[in-house]
Amino acid sequence: MSLHRILIALSLGCGAVFAQAAAPLLVDADWLSAHLHDKNMVVLHAGPAQDYEANHIPGARRLSAGDLAKPANHENPKDLSLELPGIEELRSKLAAAGISDDSRIVVTYSRPEMFPGATRVVLTLVYAGLGDRVSILNGGLPAWTGAGKPVSTAAADVTPGKLSARPPKSVVVDADFVKSLNGRSHYKLVDARAPVYFNGTEDTYKKSGHIPGAVNIPFTEILDNTGHVDKAKVAALFQKAGIENGDTVVAYCHIGLQATAVIFGARLVGHPAVLYDGAFQDWAINERGPVEK
Repeated sequence: MSLHRILIALSLGCGAVFAQAAAPLLVDADWLSAHLHDKNMVVLHAGPAQDYEANHIPGARRLSAGDLAKPANHENPKDLSLELPGIEELRSKLAAAGISDDSRIVVTYSRPEMFPGATRVVLTLVYAGLGDRVSILNGGLPAWTGAGKPVSTAAADVTPGKLSARPPKSVVVDADFVKSLNGRSHYKLVDARAPVYFNGTEDTYKKSGHIPGAVNIPFTEILDNTGHVDKAKVAALFQKAGIENGDTVVAYCHIGLQATAVIFGARLVGHPAVLYDGAFQDWAINERGPVEK
């Protein structure tokens, strides 16, 4: 079997792994409050430093999507903005944040617009082999404070964790895999960008439109109007987009951030899901293929 076919086989196999988790994908404020002081609990606050410094869940440590990404030169458009790092580098960063093999991890965020940052952190934890131990706090910090739970401005006192070496999970695919989707049954390409980018009203990286064959599920639709994830609403979104039971979702966005919210929604309603990590930036800048409106 050629290396290309082996890589595709690994990507296909990763979907079922990524779609399932021992820990629930969502927990609520009461659950987290009851377990906040468990010995192995790690709360990660995904978002900008100013939000964390304003207030956060007591004991939470800040860890953004950018902190867990491969270094990028943002002045060079050919240098992709957000990519998963090497597994050893990532393991070192996670251990420095106090994460160990037995950690129970809950990811939270300061406001609804920070939700994709939280889902990107979740995807990165899955890549690191910790996907069965991670959840998102449904509604984030607003749900926590709305339930009358305490907040803190103090930085967390973190003891470095210990993570065993393990191979990464294949949670991402490349442009070649995306281009092969027309010949694959039960795979659906999903563009998670806003409709103005999907339909070409506004361009991205000097390209207008979407990757051929994609359907549009805007990442903003994953949260309801209260800032929570409602499973029934998410299921209806995927059904409306023509994604059927057993379909694997391959999602992309501008740089690989917003699409992770759609991937989280896909997992929640039972769809295996992977990310085109280079996203539209890679597709457009590196001339991977055509776009359509």
